[in-house]
Amino acid sequence: MDTRHTLDRRGLLIAAGAAALAPSAAFAAGAKRSPVVATTAGKVRGASAEGVHVFKGLRYGADTGGARRFMPPVKPQPWTGVQDALAYGAASMQTGKGEDGETLSEDCLFLNVWTPAKAGKTGLADGAKRPVMVYIHGGAYNGGSGGSPLYDGTKLANRGDVVVVTVNHRLNAFGYLYLARIFNDPSVADSGNVGQMDLVLALEWVRDNIAAFGGDPANVTVFGQSGGGAKIATLMAMPTAKGLFHRAATMSGQQVTVGGPFNATRRAQLFLDKLGIRELAQLRALPAEQLLNGLKAIDPVAGSGGVYMGPVLDERSLTRHPFFPDAAPQSLDVPMMIGNTHDETRGFVGYDRKMLDLTWDEVIARLPGQFNARIDIDPATVVAAYRRIYPDYSPSDVFFAASTAGRSWKAAIIQAEERARAGAPAYVYQVDWRSPRDGGVWGAPHTIDIALVFGTVTAKGSLADGGADSIAMSNPMSDAFIAFARTGNPNTAAIPAWEPYTLPRRQTMVFNTPASTMADDPRRAERELFNKVPFIQFGT
Repeated sequence: MDTRHTLDRRGLLIAAGAAALAPSAAFAAGAKRSPVVATTAGKVRGASAEGVHVFKGLRYGADTGGARRFMPPVKPQPWTGVQDALAYGAASMQTGKGEDGETLSEDCLFLNVWTPAKAGKTGLADGAKRPVMVYIHGGAYNGGSGGSPLYDGTKLANRGDVVVVTVNHRLNAFGYLYLARIFNDPSVADSGNVGQMDLVLALEWVRDNIAAFGGDPANVTVFGQSGGGAKIATLMAMPTAKGLFHRAATMSGQQVTVGGPFNATRRAQLFLDKLGIRELAQLRALPAEQLLNGLKAIDPVAGSGGVYMGPVLDERSLTRHPFFPDAAPQSLDVPMMIGNTHDETRGFVGYDRKMLDLTWDEVIARLPGQFNARIDIDPATVVAAYRRIYPDYSPSDVFFAASTAGRSWKAAIIQAEERARAGAPAYVYQVDWRSPRDGGVWGAPHTIDIALVFGTVTAKGSLADGGADSIAMSNPMSDAFIAFARTGNPNTAAIPAWEPYTLPRRQTMVFNTPASTMADDPRRAERELFNKVPFIQFGT
């Protein structure tokens, strides 16, 4: 099947039935059927292997296609009997392909559960009240799914005696196309944020159902990398999300400000112009794969690239920016972790070794494109400063360091500083551990911390491996996240005493081998350099 195309309703039902009847990968590996668990919508049965019960493709929301396109999600219709939960549900429609050939569809409101709960007379509700760790995937607001091998929750669930959940939700135009100022129709009043509303519905499902899987609905941690972290920061400012999670951890993903309604309308109009659409009925009738073509419109704010889609200050589900002018007061009682990696942008160049041999002139020419309008500063000034700060750096070293500092790291600092000013300091970390890929030349790039936290160091897409050094880095990072999920404090015996981030010290845990360290204001000179100019988050 071509995963770039959505399924019609009949095809979807056939595919769902086939998935339920076909043996899953877990069964092929010798797994057995799990106990039956009763959810609020009906009974489900997954697979059991390696000491963990796994439920894939659990429906938390109804189909969002057809007449419900661009509308808030609703709960699914209840079913009778027992549904098999053996295969990941469809991912949101997106350009490119999903994970490992997974189906793409507008009917994508599914989640997955890994639990080490012990079977009893009432399924898996064994009374243990385990911490729940809900992972929100990255891929900006455009792509990805909760079905990546990197996010397999087996090792994390076993290691921490926690319940792990991953989620799919609507992306790109299906989740964030702001039509409220274009069409005078109440059905699209929320269209700019329905992707976020999906996540709220998923967290409501966790609240209402996770006890049946051995988890504690009063102890839910949301954590996510890159776009997942940005979605979490946005949830921290959404009134409907308040009380649905109790800790939050963002990994190389921040959202200081969201899109404003006027720029979001400009983007939506260019999207419609690209498709040649003038009426809402036309837009809803357009096949899903054709609707994706609108994303090729040039972004009117950046002046290049595809049109941006992300959350919008719509004065409905989102009435303020997440971290502007301060940290959203509604979430100051939620303990928070904020992380970044030392060499984020080394992960954005496709591991092209030619990028390791840049000249100084090439660095100056390329830097503005990396800043991508977030930071408006003379690149020659930046290069000269870095050559003074790090005289041993090569041109490529300076390129990656400066582009990293001018992108998400700056936003992470803003979030940490705002939490500190509000008297609710976050626990901040920086990954310095170098990926073994290509002998370590890529340093600590974007996404390196995913496999380290999940323990999926040998999974497809991991920037770690099965070697002793990778395990030595993964174990303490995983344990810190587990401790944070359990208590709101990431301290363990395996790392130095981790202090919250306060001003002016800016305490930061630097993860590395053979030992992690606590540092005050790491990369201070870089931070001060970029403080010369305001940070404008892309999409604002």
